[in-house]
Amino acid sequence: MRLQVALALLFASAVGLPLFTTAAHAAGDVVVLEIDGAIGAATADYIISGIEYAEEAGAELIIIEIDTPGGLMGPMDDIVKAVLGSRIPVASYVTPAGARAASAGTYILMASHIAAMAPTTRLGAATPVSLTGDDATPDDKGGGEDKADEATEPKSPSGSDLERKVLNDALAEIRSLAKRYGRNAEWAEKAVSEAATLTAREALELNVIEFVADSRADLISQLDGYQVEIDRETVTLATASVIVDEFEPNWRIQILSAIASPEIVLLLGLVGVYGLMYEGLNPGAIVPGVVGAICLLLAAYGLQMLPVNFAGLGLIMLGIALMIGEAYAPSFGALGIGGIAAFVFGAIIMFDSDIPGFGISIAFVLGLAIVFAVLLIWLIGFILKLRRRGAVTGAESIVGGIGTAMADFTGEGQVWLEGEAWHARSKVPITKDQAVIVRNLDGLVVDVEPVQETANDAQLQT
Repeated sequence: MRLQVALALLFASAVGLPLFTTAAHAAGDVVVLEIDGAIGAATADYIISGIEYAEEAGAELIIIEIDTPGGLMGPMDDIVKAVLGSRIPVASYVTPAGARAASAGTYILMASHIAAMAPTTRLGAATPVSLTGDDATPDDKGGGEDKADEATEPKSPSGSDLERKVLNDALAEIRSLAKRYGRNAEWAEKAVSEAATLTAREALELNVIEFVADSRADLISQLDGYQVEIDRETVTLATASVIVDEFEPNWRIQILSAIASPEIVLLLGLVGVYGLMYEGLNPGAIVPGVVGAICLLLAAYGLQMLPVNFAGLGLIMLGIALMIGEAYAPSFGALGIGGIAAFVFGAIIMFDSDIPGFGISIAFVLGLAIVFAVLLIWLIGFILKLRRRGAVTGAESIVGGIGTAMADFTGEGQVWLEGEAWHARSKVPITKDQAVIVRNLDGLVVDVEPVQETANDAQLQT
């Protein structure tokens, strides 16, 4: 009965945990969200959840505090759509001092009903970056004659043509966002085409933002009585006396944020591969196989949220295969060194991207490669040693084993063997603590002989 109650409570808590996380916030007048670091899928999930929560709570205002170097375009577009579709006014605020709203952060700032910055912050540098880390701004080289010649030739959607499409799409998006709220569309285009940046004061003077505020409280104070347009209706903000509600990400979003990291994905992948390999070489262990499968699935989920070069992934798999080969067929380090090199270069290539926040530390890759290479070689060697031992259960593991007599006996007695007491038979007298060797297993009775006598017999035969 107690077990059933415990399981019921555990299930209820697991199901209710996300709800409790949200319900823990009081329905406040101002809901504060935070973008701190690179923008990924977990960030988009968090911002969208926060906007939905603010709408359900009937909040007066949503403030998104931004400090980001940029991020992925997919999650950025999801956040922009959520901000544009919000029924509650959204104010994006670049804070604290020294923070920036670069790249994707600039788009989110432009999509917001209110744009604000703290002193000594900056925004801009919104040029799209390809997964290869190259600037998407196409190079216009050559004169009119060259362009005329190019126009007569069919073009494939690759190279500079594809980059031009990405750039033009980004220009159109940021231009429309700036014009939506009467901001400086000309500078917004420069932020994309020329990677232009502005300080807070410059942005205010050029009509890129509406407010410069020293703190969140200062921003809320300045917004009192400010009018914004929501769904073609003018709304006047009343923020003179408000309750600030800081919306925190629930456990699911926190897990997604942790997984969507190149270092964590790489670590999970290695643990998964080694776990399944151990299970395959040592069937019946169960736990390594279960852990390995879970880690591999988590790594696969993390990979789909990251900009990945699959050539690098192939090199990583090749490196692991070479390290396994070194354990099976020693080559005086050639396979092992080659495996480590392939693993290191593969990890660097797989996550080598200029998209901020999605690169990987070379020191981390080198340390991980060395640690797991040593672990892998030791593990394979240990498993092969176990295999050379032969069976460790059944008659095969008992016959030939060495035991110790537990007491003096002649005929029948007991011996200590393989950590257990066994009934034993002997044709010669056995003394206590004498070493004996098992010659036969008859049910649960072992036939033994003194080890010394066996050794003497071997000497007489020679």
